[in-house]
Amino acid sequence: MKAQVCRNFGSIENLNYLDTPDPTPKNDEILIKVRAIGVNFADSLLIQGKYQASPPLPFVPGTEASGEIIALGTNCKKYKVGDRVYGYNQAFGAFAEKVVFKEKIVSRLPENLSFDEGAALLAATGTAHHALRQKANLKENETLVVLGAAGGTGSAAVQIGKAIGARVIAACSSDSKLDFAKSLGADECINYSNEDLRTSIRNLTNGKGADVIYDTIGGDAFDASTRAITWNGRLLVVGFASGRIPQFPVNLALVKGFSIVGVFWGTFIEAEPELYENNRIELQQWLANDIVKPKVNQRFHLENCVDALKYISNRKVLGKVVLNP
Repeated sequence: MKAQVCRNFGSIENLNYLDTPDPTPKNDEILIKVRAIGVNFADSLLIQGKYQASPPLPFVPGTEASGEIIALGTNCKKYKVGDRVYGYNQAFGAFAEKVVFKEKIVSRLPENLSFDEGAALLAATGTAHHALRQKANLKENETLVVLGAAGGTGSAAVQIGKAIGARVIAACSSDSKLDFAKSLGADECINYSNEDLRTSIRNLTNGKGADVIYDTIGGDAFDASTRAITWNGRLLVVGFASGRIPQFPVNLALVKGFSIVGVFWGTFIEAEPELYENNRIELQQWLANDIVKPKVNQRFHLENCVDALKYISNRKVLGKVVLNP
């Protein structure tokens, strides 16, 4: 099969599109013929050696894909060959024509979703779902601010926030991104390129501040958020798309009585499988009823993976980017 192979940590230009051996599923794994692959900002960090995980070299990047089952491990009874599924591989390997997934992290693809939409689901939507359900315990009628609301996980957070019943304020760097966030259901919008983020959040909340802030940006946006969150608020640390990991003066949390909560979905699905299963069931219901639906912005051929990673790194994306073998 063809796959994108990382032989050395460094520039994403160093990826190699090569013939590699087909993977073999273990007893608790399934093998799928890949139809679409989700691409995430974290994939670029991984290839550059800047991510939390550092797999042994060489490796095939990518964590999420959709496709058709072509082989099952001996202990796998939930699915059959030919089923349309989407899944996640924490050990990477998805930037390829075939990939193995543990059966427990695989879901049946709803009939109303395409393979491209299925590939765009888990990492971004799963992160937003876990963040808002478990980490923030977001409640109906609370105010949720989503920073980077036009990106993959930000756009998912807008939809899930609305599904829970929150008032959602989308914050983006351009009017075109804000228009996209509005199309997903955002109630209010802030362009933080020409508006002061702290002042805008406080104005839109009548001086109270946000109950929950979902931060994919870090940097200056995080700094502003610490001063625009209410008593008992929850500031969710999701990512650092700005490129700067902020330093936090902990006295602010003491004085203002809010919590800073880290979000890492990959660990959650392993550490709390029962809660993950609850989320998976709820997400499947939302998907089936078109309440939550991933938005695919651009498609690239697997051979052009580097172009897809550059597109995301330049922060042009509205929703998700997928690769098609």
